[in-house]
This record gives sequence, C-alpha cells and structure tokens, in this order.
Amino acid sequence: MARSLGVDVIPGGVHARVWAPDHAALALVLDDGRATPLAPEAGGYFAGAVDGASAGARYRLRLPDGTLVPDPCSRFQPDGPFGPSEVVDPRAFAWTDASWQLPRTDRQVLYELHVGTFTPAGTWDAAAAELPYLAELGVTTIELMPVNEWAGSRNWGYDGVQLFAPSHTYGRPDAMRRFVDAAHRHGVAVILDVVYNHFGPDGNFALALAKGYVAATRNDWGDDLAFATPAVREFFTANAARWVAEYHLDGLRLDATQAIVDPSPRHLVAEVVAAARAAAAPRRIFVVAENEPQDVAMIVDHGVDALWNDDFHHTARVAATGAIDGYLHDYHGTARELVSATLHGFLYQGQLYPWQHQPRGTPARALPRHAFVTYLENHDQVANLGFGERLGDVAHPGAVRALTALLLVGQPLPMLFQGQDTGSRKPWRFFVDHGDHLRAPVRDGRAKFMAQLEQLATPEAQAMLADPSAHATFAGCVLDPSERDFARPAVALHRDLIALRDTPAFAAGALSGVALDDRALALRFDHAAGDRLLLVNLGPTWKRASVAEPLLAPPAGMAWATAWSSEHPRYGGHGTPPVFGPERLAIPAYAAVVLAPERAPKEQPLKEQP
Repeated sequence: MARSLGVDVIPGGVHARVWAPDHAALALVLDDGRATPLAPEAGGYFAGAVDGASAGARYRLRLPDGTLVPDPCSRFQPDGPFGPSEVVDPRAFAWTDASWQLPRTDRQVLYELHVGTFTPAGTWDAAAAELPYLAELGVTTIELMPVNEWAGSRNWGYDGVQLFAPSHTYGRPDAMRRFVDAAHRHGVAVILDVVYNHFGPDGNFALALAKGYVAATRNDWGDDLAFATPAVREFFTANAARWVAEYHLDGLRLDATQAIVDPSPRHLVAEVVAAARAAAAPRRIFVVAENEPQDVAMIVDHGVDALWNDDFHHTARVAATGAIDGYLHDYHGTARELVSATLHGFLYQGQLYPWQHQPRGTPARALPRHAFVTYLENHDQVANLGFGERLGDVAHPGAVRALTALLLVGQPLPMLFQGQDTGSRKPWRFFVDHGDHLRAPVRDGRAKFMAQLEQLATPEAQAMLADPSAHATFAGCVLDPSERDFARPAVALHRDLIALRDTPAFAAGALSGVALDDRALALRFDHAAGDRLLLVNLGPTWKRASVAEPLLAPPAGMAWATAWSSEHPRYGGHGTPPVFGPERLAIPAYAAVVLAPERAPKEQPLKEQP
C-alpha cells in the first residue's frame, strides 16, 4: 500500500508527511501560529500527527532557518502557490455517480477544454452549465487541459508548481468535483492532462524542500525530473492516483512523454498508468499520451490506451491551407497521406524524417485504429502555426467541412478543440501570468520558438506576435457561450457527423480506402447492415465518366445514393447535385459526401445497332 503524502484528515486532527531530505528538521505551522515538529522517517521524509487541526485550516511548513513554504502535496492553495496550503478532506463530498461507467474506448469522441477560457467566468461552475450542450453535441469525453496550481491568474496549465492542487482561479476543489459529477450525470467522461516532464518556472517551493526533484539535464520546458530517485517516482505516481481517486476522473492525458527521461527498468509512464488504474478499480479508465517521436512502446509496453497522432493533423493542415512551413516540412497534404493516416495511424513509422534529420516513429500497423487520437485543432497547433487563428480563418470553408467529416466518421478517435465545434473565430494564443521578472524572457522565448516557421521569422511577423503576459492576449481567447447554438451551421455539422459516426457501418464496418488523385479520396465501410462510401474532395469539382476502382462499386444489384453532404445549406454549403450515376461520378468542390446503397433501377435492354 502506497504511503500517504501531504496532509490527511484523521480522527482528532490531521496527519502530515513531507519529503524534505535537504533539511535536518521540519515543522508544520498552522495559521493560528501553532507549530508541530514532524519526525524524521527513512528516505528523507518527515511525518507526524497534528492534533486539533481540521478541514479548512491553513498551514505552511517551517524550515530550520525559519522560512515558511507551502506543502508540495497540498490539496488546495486558496491564495495561489505563494500562500499557505489548506487542509481538504476529499471524503466529505457527496458523489452521485456510483453507477457511472466509462464509454467504450473504441467509440470515444474527445473534446479538449481549457476551464479558464471556456466561459467568460472561467470557473468550474460556469463550465458545468455548458455540459448539456456538450452531451447533445455527442462528446463522450472531455479532456481537460492541466488544472494544477500555477503562478498568476491565467495559464495554459503546463507551468504547474503545485501538482496536487486544482488552481484556485477556477474555484475550490469541490467545484471541480461538482463538475465531474455533473459530467457523469450527462453521460460524459472527464480525463485530465497532467504534466510529468517539468515544473513551472515560478512559485515552485518543492525545490526549497528537496533539490533532488530535478536532474542536472534540461528539456525544452525546464529541468528534467529525477525519476531515478524513489521519492520522486512516488510523488508522481501518487499524483496520478489522487486525481483519479479523489476527483473520480475517468483517466489521464500524459503530456510530452518523450521528455519523461527515466533510466529505470520499469518506465515511469508504466508506473503512473498502473497507479491510476489501481486507484480507479473497479472502474475502467482511459489513458492517452502525447509522444512526439511516435513510440508505440507507450501503448505496447507501458499500458497507455491511445496516442495523439500529429501526423494526421499535419497532413490535414497542409491539405487545407497549402502552407508547408516549419514542422510541416515533411507533409504534402495529399489524399494518399490522409487515407494512410486514417487507416494506419502514424505516417512516419521509422522512415527518415528530414525536418529532424533522423528516422521518426516506430511500426504501428498492428495497433487498432482507436489507438490513435486525431484532430484538426488542438491547443498547441492552433497557437503554434500563426497568430492563433483558427483553421477556418486560413482555409477554404468547404475544405474545413470536408476534413471535419473525415475526422469524425473515421475509425480513429476524433478530438475537437474548444470553439472548433462552433466555428469560433476567437484566436487561441499562448498566455501566462508569471512575475514581472519572467515577462521579457517568456516573450523572447516565445518569439524564438515561433521563428522556426519562415513566415513568422520575418521582422514584420515577429513584431505582431502577442505578448504572452498581456491580459489582452488571454482575454481574446475567451469563448462566447452564445455560439453554442444548434442552429449555427458549424454546430449542426459537428452534431450530425458525430451521430453518423455511431451508425452501424461507420462504427463497426470493415474500413478500406483509396486516393482517387492528389485531392480526392474514398473510404469504404463494408457492413452487413449496409455499406457506406465516404468521398472527400479537397479541390475543384471532381468529375469522371468512369472510375476503375473496386472500392467505388456499389453492392450487387444496388446503386449509390447521397445520404449526407457537407454542402448541405444548413452547414453553410450550396447544395449537392447527384454524385453517382450510371454515366458519371461527380464530387462537389471542397466537399465530403456519404453514399448509401439503394435498389438499382431496372436496366433497360440495349437497342440494336442499325
């Protein structure tokens, strides 16, 4: 049984345990001034009972020199990371989700959500009010961007310094529990993005207790973490378990696992996944990982359920915009790439990747399609490829609708980024609120990162980059809930496609696909209840008198009829003439159509030639 970390409520008081190997003594000091020395334990820990304390009490840890610091395993920081910790009793919340079960893993529809910008209020309770909309849209799982405590009033969440405490800016811990409980009532699962590859740069007092949390090496975001140290491993596995157990979360999304550098025989990711599953038992959970090198060991060896597939995004982005710049260097946006990413997951499974001057990826063809999460937008990609514009701002609207159809009815797991579903034109930019001493370094570092794109390296583009620390940068990203209207074309498009995805042919049909040329493709879903054919055209009207391609042939005795089209006027299109006939196949420009079989008209006898 794992030992308890931080402060727990016990009969008559609380019990504390803190890792502080850099110090000879440690005391817990309550907000009323009472101090209780903690006894040393093996491994650099200090522990002990504090009589008379209860839930709601605020406290700090006192070092031998008198310095007061918060608890690294605090469950709540009511005034942020620079203030005192607060005792929280997670058992006091009255859950109503005893009968809740995670939706089927292979039918997930994910929705990436940032609590601080999802509504103008930026709170758990305000986000909970929008849950009926997400449920009706067809979302099965909300993927929360990190909510751990950070310095300042606004952050993407990846600068966490109090990893056990939900940010005070969103509400109290029970507000997060209310959100999850309400999501379950609406039939929606909730998973949490967790960052186990670095600490944030401001407000991290864990290092005042133990410099051994970090290693001597660095990654792109900060110091590597010292996972060879048992106490550090325990800190992160306990963190994963606590989120799942105390907030009834349905799983985790593991950020940038390639930066979790671990020399141990059993990788930290495997231990985190095991700890999270044990904490949830007997409930099932769903664990997703980001891994830029596309290493399937995350699934095969470490127990993750699915991996983000950047390759699908990158080729779709090039297909939609034509822009091949920066890390889009090795994608052409062709129909062949889109078919391969849909059928086989990663496009790079060990081949040379010229952008990085080395091979990228590992063989993934043996994995099921639901082992990959695909997307047209996510928090990184919207912010990193321009000035924060949405895909709809830089691409043909018909192409965006067509790619949305490919995303949502294909058998990989689709993910939407907040606002994508409404066609929002609100930008999504990188924002933080660190101390003034970090404002210039953050601004300069962001500009340098964006300069990997040739267009954004130009002086005029660099001058236009938003200051990450400016409040206006954050405020411009806040979504308008009034846009969540099912009469809105983009919302209707997403709802109808998600519903179509759940029909038998798309959910369980045998899937095959072919590129018809560089801009047009076909996906065939063979199913006993009725086949379906998805045609996607990302160029001018695609018209042929005849196509020698067996995937396009209707079932015996049947003909193809249009069952759905992205060009329907309710989605913002202009109508769809007949697509398939005895003398032609014609796919409208920048469109996707779904064909279903219907009884073929009786053939007329051929007239004799004179």
